[in-house]
Formats: sequence, C-alpha cells, structure tokens
Amino acid sequence: MDYPRNKLLQNEMLPVDIVLGPAWWHRHEGISLDEDFFFHPARRVEAERKMEKALYERWGRFGLGADRDRDLPLVGPVHLAAGYLISEMLGCRVDYQADAAPQVIPANLPDLTVSPEAAFQSPAYRRFTELLDRLKTHHGALLGDVNFAGILNIALDLRGQTLFMDMVDKPEAVDRFFADIAAVVGQFTDRIARETGSTSISVNRNVRNIPQPIFLHSECSHVMISTENYQRFLMPFDAAWSRRHRPFGIHYCGEDPHRYAESFARLPHLDFLDVGSGGDVALLRKHLPNTFLNLRYSPVQIVSQSPDDIRRTVRSLVHASGNPYLTGVCCINMDDQVTDEQVGALFEEVETLRAEYAKAEP
Repeated sequence: MDYPRNKLLQNEMLPVDIVLGPAWWHRHEGISLDEDFFFHPARRVEAERKMEKALYERWGRFGLGADRDRDLPLVGPVHLAAGYLISEMLGCRVDYQADAAPQVIPANLPDLTVSPEAAFQSPAYRRFTELLDRLKTHHGALLGDVNFAGILNIALDLRGQTLFMDMVDKPEAVDRFFADIAAVVGQFTDRIARETGSTSISVNRNVRNIPQPIFLHSECSHVMISTENYQRFLMPFDAAWSRRHRPFGIHYCGEDPHRYAESFARLPHLDFLDVGSGGDVALLRKHLPNTFLNLRYSPVQIVSQSPDDIRRTVRSLVHASGNPYLTGVCCINMDDQVTDEQVGALFEEVETLRAEYAKAEP
C-alpha cells in the first residue's frame, strides 16, 4: 500500500522514543535533579552524557544512547519532560528536588497582569542566559531546548483556579493575559531556535526523530476546559502559530484528545499531534487524516503489563492510526518501577510493525 506522507516532516516509518521519569533516573543512575542539574554548565553536560550512557547500556540495540561518548552543550534537560522556566520567569517559585521534576508553586496573582519585559529581566532568565553564555564559550555552540510549557499551563501557574472564573467574568482581561504569556513564549522560543535549531525535544523526545524541527505547544491543562473555551480563548494562538511555525504540533497528554478532534481539524495547519493515552486514535485519524499522530503509551499501564501485553497494545494503537508514516510511538515519564524488558517490548513491537508495513509496500 502506498501511504500518504507529510513531506514537510520527512520522517521515516514509525519513529519511537521514550522518556524515563525523574524517580527512575535518581534510583537507577543516582542522578539528582537539583538546581545545578538544570543550571550548572558542567553538570548539564555531565548529566546528559550519563543519561545517554545508561540508555545505551540498556537499549542501545534500538538506537538509544548514540551520544554516550560526546559532551554536548544541551541548554535544557532533553531526557525529561517538564515545564518550569517560563513560569519561574513570570514570578512563580520553583522547587528543585533530587528525584522529581521541578515543582512549580502557583503564584496566585491578584489580577490578570504580567509583564513580558520583566520576564526577560528576571533572576530566573538571567541565570538561564548565564548558563547559555558559559556553555557557548566553552563548547562553541548550543544544542537542545527547554520545555516552554503552554499558554494555559502557564496561566494556571500564575493565576491558579481563579482563572476559570475569569474566563466567565473578565474575558477581555483573559485575552490580554494570554496574549502577554504568548509573547513571552514567542520571544523565548525564538531565541532558543536561533541558537540550537529546536524548541520542543524537551516537550516530547520523539520529535528528535522528525528531521524538521517541530514547534510543539503543550496543552496538558486543556482537559480542564471546554472545547468552546478553547475556541474562544486559545485556538487563535494555535492558528497563528500554525501559520508561523511549520511543522506545528500540539502536545495533548490528557486522556481525551479526541474531544478536540473537530476543533483541531479547523486549524490552518496541524502537522503533529501528541495523542494522550486513552485517546480515541481512530476518531482522531478520521478528523485529522494528514496529521502525524504521536501515540503516547501510558507510563502507568506499562509497569503492570507483560511484554506480550505491551506488544499487543502497541500493535492495536498503530493499526488504529492506520498510516505508519503519519504515526509514532512513545512512552513518557515512566517511573522507577518499569523494567528493561517492558521498555524493550515496546521497541521490539515497533520494529516488527515496521518490517510488516515495509513488506506490504509496493
């Protein structure tokens, strides 16, 4: 069968990747995710190389750990999936812990006011730029990126649950609030992209397997709003970014991405959709026939399944998507209970599926 492809992505069949959670790295490799892990230049390089080495030793046969012998000037944790920096730049406190992702403490702002200019003069941003300067001075270049979270995610960090009442009582103020957050995201990602060529490996590591860098907007908290509120308040930003940033993608890690299928289909472009575990893949494919569906295997489910169960689930998900060139597989934030064999089963089934699809091609 001759499958349609997105020529803009230029990807091979069924890209696959994983992200191990902070507890896994701390328990199995002794890596502490304290503040220095994120901001000390020598620790940045050392920790990422150690992570690559661990991946190679366990799953090198699947292509992981290719950079185990290189010191790479990675500006952010490309082996984690956590948004923190922009919220900190805008005034949230962030607690850095040895065995957990950075914990953003809601600022509970008294009103819907933020200053994009102040964000780039904040101690958090100055500390980040010092990291970049020192890495670039020592290594001559910069790589990687930092998870930029997403407009609603950041807004909730800043305003808290009151934001939902604001959408009803102060819609015009919410518009301005979101626009200011979007301006910070835009300026931040533009700088990172100029320096490294990417913005979103730290959002979902599988985008590194797509030759063209994807701009992946995180919409984790969209499970908390209606599609009507999405269309009223947030869809205009996705529409504008989809015109400016190609390939454009949406990261939706909740269990109901299909609820947004019709809304997402109305965007000018949606090249890539991160499909949360539990999503109705067939329904999404029906509404998004030309979108790459990155199928997220549940990190909770995988630890309780046998390798055979994992293989069956991967196969079912991929077949529901229907096009191996517009489908990827990932499992993100697996905890310290997942076994090497369970992770291996995910990769093995993808390899088997690739062979079967290749054999069926004309």
